[in-house]
Amino acid sequence: MNQTSHVTTQQQLHQCLDIRKKVFVIEQQVDESLEIDEFDETPQSCCHVLYEMDGQPAATGRMRPYKSDTMKLQRIAVLKEARGTGAGRAIVTALEEEARRLGYAYTLLDAQCQAEPFYLKLGYVTVSPETFLDAGIPHVRMTKKL
Repeated sequence: MNQTSHVTTQQQLHQCLDIRKKVFVIEQQVDESLEIDEFDETPQSCCHVLYEMDGQPAATGRMRPYKSDTMKLQRIAVLKEARGTGAGRAIVTALEEEARRLGYAYTLLDAQCQAEPFYLKLGYVTVSPETFLDAGIPHVRMTKKL
């Protein structure tokens, strides 16, 4: 069974951080000091979600307020074996639903350029005039009206 849940325990948070370490630090060679920050200290530091496939952690993402009407989605990561299964869409949808429930009108994210087509399919619009580097990886800023 596949399910998305809001992270409420330290154990779930560790599962999220493990996914991010595999995707960003090991696979994409991002410096771990850039990957983990103060918003990862506790499940209450910001809103984290975890997606499980067949009972196993497979994808994660987090969000935090950006402006009074905009929530910023961050650190969306899907394990290699779960890509193409709907795990990424489930994470983004769960974050958007929570942002909407909290009264936000927009979501914003900085997408790796290779993931831009994925976010375009989910209704995001590219708003940055050009690409920029984040952790040495080309990104574009994208937004969506909820």
